[in-house]
Amino acid sequence: MSVSAPNPRSTPARQQLADSLRRLRAERNWSQEELAARCELDRSFVAHVERGARNISLDNVEKLANAFGVGIADLFLRRDPKGEAGTIRA
Repeated sequence: MSVSAPNPRSTPARQQLADSLRRLRAERNWSQEELAARCELDRSFVAHVERGARNISLDNVEKLANAFGVGIADLFLRRDPKGEAGTIRA
């Protein structure tokens, strides 16, 4: 899996969301197209969110969380190398 460089204009929360989406999608072996279809979002929108380039609405965050079967808050938790969750520090 190719990982994009973080967007320098991205906020910590936006970048954490991007990191979580890429990780969860990779864990499930889903393409961006598959994730987008499950959320009823455009693939290019998903790609922008995964790069931290879009300011996403709460409605769309909820769609993404539901597609992965996780809570909204789970998308904003940092994972250490052991997979343990922590909170974002701005």
